Amino acid sequence: MTATRAPGQPVVEDGVLISTNPASGAEAGRVPVAGAEAVNETVRRAREAALWWQALGYDGRRERLLRWRSLIVRRIEELARLTTLETGKPDADAVVEATAAVEHLDWAARNAKRVLGPRKVRTRLLLAEHSGHLEYQPYGVVGVIGPWNYPIVTPVGPISGALAAGNAVVFKPSEYTPIVGQWLVDTFAEVVPEQPVLQAVHGLGDTGAALCRSGVGKVSFTGSTATAKKVLAACAENLVPAVIEAGGKDALIVDADADIPAAAEAAVWGSMTNAGQTCIGIERVYAVAPIYDAFVSAVVEKAGKLRTGEEIGPITMPGQLDIIRDHIDDALAKGGTAVLGGSGAVQPPYVSPTVLVEVPADSREMRDETFGPTLTITKVADADEAVQKANDTPYGLGGAVFGKRNALRIARRLRSGMVAVNSTLTFVGMGNLPFGGVGDSGFGRIHGEDGLREFSRAKSITVRRGPSLLPAMTFERTPAQVANIVKTLRVLYGRK
Repeated sequence: MTATRAPGQPVVEDGVLISTNPASGAEAGRVPVAGAEAVNETVRRAREAALWWQALGYDGRRERLLRWRSLIVRRIEELARLTTLETGKPDADAVVEATAAVEHLDWAARNAKRVLGPRKVRTRLLLAEHSGHLEYQPYGVVGVIGPWNYPIVTPVGPISGALAAGNAVVFKPSEYTPIVGQWLVDTFAEVVPEQPVLQAVHGLGDTGAALCRSGVGKVSFTGSTATAKKVLAACAENLVPAVIEAGGKDALIVDADADIPAAAEAAVWGSMTNAGQTCIGIERVYAVAPIYDAFVSAVVEKAGKLRTGEEIGPITMPGQLDIIRDHIDDALAKGGTAVLGGSGAVQPPYVSPTVLVEVPADSREMRDETFGPTLTITKVADADEAVQKANDTPYGLGGAVFGKRNALRIARRLRSGMVAVNSTLTFVGMGNLPFGGVGDSGFGRIHGEDGLREFSRAKSITVRRGPSLLPAMTFERTPAQVANIVKTLRVLYGRK
């Protein structure tokens, strides 16, 4: 018997997860659901594979990861088509997403040895008889729980970092995009057939919970703040550390000397790309009074040209449509004005671009993550007021600033993990920059050097290389030697 479901809504039948297109309902594929025992067995195999993977060393892992990168590039159109089928996003957006994933994979493979390789640490004078050594050791197995909105680039970030650091990975894709996740695992197995270094487990929330409890060394999660708290609760049972990239309510500040057409174009891109289903998407704009009217007009003109079903794809999660509708209606009921779109913008499975002004700060559209193609624009007196309002949120993921003279100074004042100056979202595409947030947006980092270190344990080693000149850590020290220690401290550190 076939279950009734909305297009795009995942359903489990006879132990099989069925994925469909959110616009047409066309089937994207089927994968077996992993229960707790299957998850535990997958992690057990991963532990054995990790020993082989670690033994390859940085050079061996780099060579294999770069082969995977090249395979993805050769088959990027195939991956994009599959992503479009499963999420509904435009094919061009899927290609751009895959391109960013390739960048992160390439950077992690090429830089892991430099960042994580063993090194000597400069010796301090008081312990001159010892040499210091620092190395980074892998956790063994890392669990990666991925999202549906960017099913390629978002999981590839932690997967590539964890693999480059020497870990095996068990990947739980979103139940909305299991087929893209399985494609990534299958293509990796084509270039690394010897051991199950990268495996997938599929299912709903209980599968993710089982992964957290399976004995993995660390978990990397991307998703909503509410689900992040459940992940952390499951991880806490066994003190499993976690990297959390949760929700956002990112703001764009437009200063008086900003390039208005460029700021408007970036605001539309940052808020409407992927139908607004972007954790680092721009949901709020604070524009200073002198340029406010011109900026609003430019945004409305540019956003009004976007077409649902073409540049604006469907809402991937059917349940999100009610949230988007509620946020728009609440903003209008509390005194906001729709200068584009509005109450009728939600036409399942699509939402047409909506731009709102004069929206009260206590509305759900201003406080909660909307995750749709909506944008609020608020007039402020100056950049100081803009920063205060932008920071008035429990979230702190990304953000953006447009301006010339003071843009970088404004960016530094935003309470967020990342900021783009005179662009939006661009920090996600740079493989050498860490990615992550603060507050309700989570903690820990993926990408860049910080991302590599996130998936390894720092290990410190001291090695004695001679007798102690100032013996301190021994019961055989003499009063004279203690006096010499004090004298040395005063010479070295006693002066202001």
